Amino acid sequence: MTGSHPAAGTPTGESGLALTRRARRVNRVLAQTYPYAVAELDFSNAFELLVATVLSAQTTDVRVNATTPGLFARFPDAEAMAHADERELQEIVRPLGFYRNKAAAIQGLSRALVEHHGGEVPGTVDALVALPGVGRKTAFVVLGNAFGVPGLTVDTHFGRLARRLGFTAHQDPVKVEHEVAALFAPRDWTMLSHRLVFHGRRICHAKRPACGACPVARWCPSYGAGETDPEAAARLLKYELAPGREDLLARMLAGASRAELRAEGYSLGA
Repeated sequence: MTGSHPAAGTPTGESGLALTRRARRVNRVLAQTYPYAVAELDFSNAFELLVATVLSAQTTDVRVNATTPGLFARFPDAEAMAHADERELQEIVRPLGFYRNKAAAIQGLSRALVEHHGGEVPGTVDALVALPGVGRKTAFVVLGNAFGVPGLTVDTHFGRLARRLGFTAHQDPVKVEHEVAALFAPRDWTMLSHRLVFHGRRICHAKRPACGACPVARWCPSYGAGETDPEAAARLLKYELAPGREDLLARMLAGASRAELRAEGYSLGA
């Protein structure tokens, strides 16, 4: 990925510079709205995050977080998981669905870690995607959150929002990754991933986005794809905003500038 301006011919017909400026404005507002945005999988080291991310396919982070404490208490590292009893491993991950495949995946990657990396999780994209069951999305989750290496995590929510916001028109995750990366400085990639996922889960839903409760509605070319009435949109929110931020959201929706918000006493960061 690179951090240069995108080429001419943007999805919305804007110039590359205009798109970059709008995209970065959206990111700043989402940063204000979700100051607590982090990876929603619980982990204490790179191995736990890698396994949890693989297990999160086709299930919820909440369910994974309920399962992994018992899993890691029994098999705390790659060495232990590589030599785990297959049936025992299956039973532990059974609540997550597709438990046979998931048990095989985490045991397979554990064996690869032991055989090729001394049991440690490698810190490069190429080494991570060479592990069984690990793709670019999983690799960037691990790199960004366990190693501090910038990367975009293009999951379902990220791809949907990137297209709705006019950052890209691509469906292919790798093309989405590269096109969106060009709009932002590398230092912003990991947090942008968290913010778009948070926004997609809470407000910009797949089937019925809550446009009337969206803090970036004024910069979104897809505004109107969902419910625009503020009260009706508010009822669509699936999660509460951070405590004490509801008034800030209301002021942003009303069009208040950053200078006005700061004058009113809001702390907006840099």
